[in-house]
Amino acid sequence: MDIIAWLVLGLIAGALAKLIYPGQQGGGIFATIGLGILGALVGGYLGQILLGSSSAAAASAGALSLPSIFFAVLGAMLLIFIWGLFTRRTA
Repeated sequence: MDIIAWLVLGLIAGALAKLIYPGQQGGGIFATIGLGILGALVGGYLGQILLGSSSAAAASAGALSLPSIFFAVLGAMLLIFIWGLFTRRTA
């Protein structure tokens, strides 16, 4: 059941992050799920360290709640930003 929760959280967080973040991001459904899962880990870890929030820890654990989705989306948006820095082409 935990794997299904991770996939659902990843899909929700990745899709919301791509929807909110400006610009065009590539990738299909698997990239979106992966982005959301990694975003949940990053957002949960940073939220737990910076805020000491148990809601952020829930994002790292793959729990499906509004605060965990919020931290997962923030983490996914941070990953989109970092990915853009590495893949930016200069003229």
